[in-house]
Amino acid sequence: MSRRRERVPFALVAEADRFRSNVTPPPRQRASAGTPAGRCLLRLTLVAAFAGSLILGIPALSADHSTAPAPQSQAAHGH
Repeated sequence: MSRRRERVPFALVAEADRFRSNVTPPPRQRASAGTPAGRCLLRLTLVAAFAGSLILGIPALSADHSTAPAPQSQAAHGH
């Protein structure tokens, strides 16, 4: 069985591999001095918010509630 070398049936796909555009993309803008500083400040703010929520949240989630006994109603005493 002989194998014939045929052209790709999808000519557009075959041509797309060879296509080169003559339009150059615009040059990337350089970041100003404030852009990296703003990103750093945002990251520091997020880290501080997470740390603060952990510091305030961990004592509230602890299972040790022996600081103040729970008040009991009179119905618990049988009155």
